Amino acid sequence: MTVPFLDLQAINQSFGQPLIDAAADVIRSGWYLCGNQTAAFEAEWGEYCKMPHAVGVGNGLDALRLVLQAWKIMFGWQDDEVIVPANTFIATPLAITQAGLKPVFCDVNQHDALIRTDSDYLDTLVTPRTRCIIPVHLYGQLANLTEIYQFAQQHRLQVLEDACQAHGARAIYNNNVRTCAYSFYPGKNLGALGDGGCVTTHDETLAQLVRMLANYGQTKKYVHDYQGINSRLDEMQAAILRVKLRRLDADNHRRQQIAAFYADQFGSNQPAAVQDGTHVYHIYPYLTTDRTTLQEHLNSCGIQTLIHYPVPCHHQKAYASEHSKVFPNAEYWCSHELSLPISPVLTDEQAQFVVKSVLSF
Repeated sequence: MTVPFLDLQAINQSFGQPLIDAAADVIRSGWYLCGNQTAAFEAEWGEYCKMPHAVGVGNGLDALRLVLQAWKIMFGWQDDEVIVPANTFIATPLAITQAGLKPVFCDVNQHDALIRTDSDYLDTLVTPRTRCIIPVHLYGQLANLTEIYQFAQQHRLQVLEDACQAHGARAIYNNNVRTCAYSFYPGKNLGALGDGGCVTTHDETLAQLVRMLANYGQTKKYVHDYQGINSRLDEMQAAILRVKLRRLDADNHRRQQIAAFYADQFGSNQPAAVQDGTHVYHIYPYLTTDRTTLQEHLNSCGIQTLIHYPVPCHHQKAYASEHSKVFPNAEYWCSHELSLPISPVLTDEQAQFVVKSVLSF
């Protein structure tokens, strides 16, 4: 038996004719950017997320960057600081840097790899230049939003939720101030057939400014008030996402079923499956002290695995000035995490084979 890490071909084929029809409709329409499909998806995604404003953009990195650039304009930020976890995909700190701000890396929790939220720790990171904190909903699990927003309110910080891996994760916390950035990269729980992203927010002014900045800084055609970029969700990707959105809850439920099975079989030494719907398992992380050998063993069994992420952000060459920092929990996860196959098309037999192969090692 072979078990791919993520069978995108099988996932897309499982949507059948509706996906083909959606693509054909766009081709026949003769309208490929800033049209009805994008507007419809923005409305549907905003309603799904219970957010009044949704702005489609080119990718998840741009979604993060555009919010930060908009806040710089709105609040007069300069080269100010943004707190961000050291264990995340590089796009999160890159968005900060590309917006002309400074990332201040912090550690994560030992038990779930999410940003540490204990105030005694976060308070040590705050300086007179701190303007924002970015909690990353890593692997599809929600960070502790109650503590994050309390911390942000105490220090008068903006909160930008990196939800690029958390499509459909239900936030228990909601105080009508949330702003989230999403990626629709093909491998995400809600994935396009190319790049795509979105900003959702309760702030109408922010939404309007993000939309302008994403479209060359235009206030109207050929009138540019800002130095914007070209970052737009195109009609084809919007049409594809509209079809897939209808099945997102069901696909996430299947991921949760597989995660619960894994957690039951692997026991208490592994991160537990969350049963309240707040974890949608974009990634299923397995912790091991012998990752290389286990990965080789699973590969020999026909099971494909990945690592998320082998090098923490503060150890990347791109952030060489941060190499002296020490974040023990982030570094532990980066050296011990192995991502096991999980997807809505993974069969029970394949999941059982993964467990059998891991336990035999």
